[in-house]
Order: sequence, then structure tokens, then C-alpha cells
Amino acid sequence: MQPRLTQVFRFVRCSYVDGVAELAYAFDQGEEMVERIRFPDAPVVPAGRQRAFDAALGLLHLVAGVSYYKAGVPPKIEVAPLDEATADLADALYLHGLAEFAYRNGLDLRGRIQFPRAAARSSHPGEAGRLPEAPALNLPKRTLVPIGGGKDSLVAVEAIKSIGGAATAVWVGNSPLIAACAERTGLPTLNIQRELSPVLFELNRLGAWNGHIPVTAVNSAILALAAVLYGYDSIAFANERSASAATLEYEGQQVNHQWSKGFAFEAMLSDWLHTHVAADLDYCSLLRPYPELAITRAFARLTPYFDAFSSCNRNFRILGPKPADRWCGQCPKCHFVFLALAPFLPKPRLLSIFGRNLLDDESQAAGFDALLEYQDHKPFECVGEGAEARAAMYALSQRPEWQEDALVARFIREILPQLDPSQLSLEPWLVPSDEHRVPTRLQPALGAIG
Repeated sequence: MQPRLTQVFRFVRCSYVDGVAELAYAFDQGEEMVERIRFPDAPVVPAGRQRAFDAALGLLHLVAGVSYYKAGVPPKIEVAPLDEATADLADALYLHGLAEFAYRNGLDLRGRIQFPRAAARSSHPGEAGRLPEAPALNLPKRTLVPIGGGKDSLVAVEAIKSIGGAATAVWVGNSPLIAACAERTGLPTLNIQRELSPVLFELNRLGAWNGHIPVTAVNSAILALAAVLYGYDSIAFANERSASAATLEYEGQQVNHQWSKGFAFEAMLSDWLHTHVAADLDYCSLLRPYPELAITRAFARLTPYFDAFSSCNRNFRILGPKPADRWCGQCPKCHFVFLALAPFLPKPRLLSIFGRNLLDDESQAAGFDALLEYQDHKPFECVGEGAEARAAMYALSQRPEWQEDALVARFIREILPQLDPSQLSLEPWLVPSDEHRVPTRLQPALGAIG
């Protein structure tokens, strides 16, 4: 089968038995692709939660399908007709969540992604577009906090701990680094396994389309199912305000590497869970009000994590004994975390974390230029806005201990004269906004961040 020539992507079936969710997909009449999600020590689904569990399982089937759909991007999607809100969520996720994939592969998915919709039910006057909330399940007041191994999720964990909130550190997949960070939090832990279908890898060998998928959306759907299964009333990610900013605009479409970490997706999924799963199941990002620089300032106070965390994607699976083993020092994540922490940590402390001075290495100039959006666009990575990076670099340019480092000196000499100093202050990037979905129960934790 030539995956790029397929005509239909089919959602075949989904099921759950004894802690294992199976999600089946296929192209045309080809071989089924079966993904498995394994939930450890899974309890029996309580009878009062079965309807909610089935709804969450159906959502997971739709969302996880994005990993397989992108292999062929056929013109037709075949699934049982969806209600308006579910179809809207799926359409938005596949279009915007795959925008970077489409950009890099020279594809235009606009008008191509159309999930089938059930006939709209008539509504009472004044209620068009509004859905009633699903019943409350009286879920236990405790929070699933996804751990990614980086600074943001650790800031969220400590904020929740500061208010005495019951929480569990959760992650999907096998990462020694994440496991070590989760253990360092002192929280109970939950490690869920996701097994992609081996057929997908065979399709890749046969020339399938490939590229970035909105993995945060997939993990969010997995955790929604876990919340109903194990009994949690909230899922609190650690996605910052900056995640909503587009990476670039291409042919009239915003392309955001972090779309499924942004506020638009958060709001859509939060509303969907309230109307389709449980009125008392909250999905949010605890760090949504804050830009990256405010979060790095908060993390700079969390010294017990300095020898355990890493945001480096290249070395993500390598957990070594030295700081250098956790940071490649070459990728956009290393560049940004170094730059963002620099204004808030003593220089020797920062260098001890990374094992080197990234700003005194002329070979790194292009990487930092991209962060500053100088002669390049922001990298396709989970990094802060260009204006944030410029503010951090400007702050360093005013400090004698940094001024002679190669890239700071270059910034002072070549880039700063082209900028408006009135737009380079750190302070605006340390102030939270009011735009968030943090539930009332968790809002006191916000004070521990700012």
C-alpha cells in the first residue's frame, strides 16, 4: 500500500478491557493499525462512571487517530457521525494541530479535514450552540499533574503542594528522566504506557507523510480517561501563556508548534469534558496566566530540582550522572532555558546546571538569533516568544558579568541598536494575565507562582 495514495481514513473501533484501551484505525480496506494504552493497576470502572468513561474513551479514539491520519492524509474521514461540539473539536485539532506538519510537507489541510456530523437537533429559542453540562460524578478532589521532566511541570507541582492539594505526578511513556523528576516531587506517581501500532512504522518505511503531531492533545485525552478511571476531579497541565503565540504565519494560516498547549485548545477540551464527560472534571493549565520568564523566575527558587530536570529534547532519553549528559547545549530548548534562567540565577549556578556557557560560544549564534526572531522565525519548539527572549538578552546586556560573553557582546554590538529599548523590559513578562481555566479549588496555587 502506498499511504500517500489512500482515499479514506477509518476509525474502526475502540475498546477497553482490564486496564488496556485498544484503538483501531485503517486506511481504505488495508490492515488495521491498533494502538494500545495501558493503565497500571487499573480498578474496575465504577458503574456510576461507565457512561463518562465511554465518552472519554471515544474522545481518545478520535484524538489519538491524528498520529495515523497524517501518514496518508486521505480526502475522506470515516467515523460514526459526531455531534457538533465533538466534530468542531476534532476538526480544529487535526487542522491546527497538524499545521506545522502541513507547512513542512508543503500541504494545505484547509477544506480537507471534515469530520462527519450528525443532523443537528432543534434547540429552544436562545439556546442555540449551548449544551447542558454532563452530570457530576462526585470525583475525589485530587489532581493529575503531568510531568515532562522540564521546569514548567515542576513549578506546577510545587504550587499545588504549597496549598496542600492532593496530587499525583503522571506521565505517558518510558523516560528515565521523567521518572526521576516524578520521584523527586515526593508525590504518588502514575506511569501510563502508550504503544503505537507497528503498522505505522511499516507505513513510514513505505513513504508515508511524517512530521510533528499535537502530542499534548493525545496525552490530555489519555489523562481524561485516567481521571474517570482512577477518580480525579482535575487535570492540571503546565502550559504557559506563551504557548498560544504562533510560530509563524504561512499563506494566511497561523502555524503554532505548540497549538495543543495553547489556550484555544485548552478551552475547547475543557468545555467538551464538562458537557460530554463530567461537570466536575476540570481540565486546565495551572501556568496559563504566566509567560515563560515568570515561570523561569519561579523555577529559579526550586533548587532541589536543579540536578534532575531537563528540557532538552535531543538528550531526553539519556539520564547521565553529569549535568552535561542532560543538556545537549545545541537545541532550541537548551538555548531558551539557558537564556530564560540567566536573569534569575547567579551565573556560576547556571553554568553548573548546563556544564558550559552557551552564551560564550560563537557557534551558537544562529540558534539564539532564532529565539530573538532576528533574521529568522521562532524555532518549531516549545520555547517562549521572541519578545521574551529579547527582554532576557537585554537584561543580561546590562549586567557586567555577562557583557563580555561572545553572544551577549554581539547582541550589544549588532542587534540592540536595531531595537526599541522601551520594549525590552523584563517586568511586563513577570505579570500574570486573567485568562485561564484554573478551577476555584486550585486558584490559591497561582499565588505560589507569581
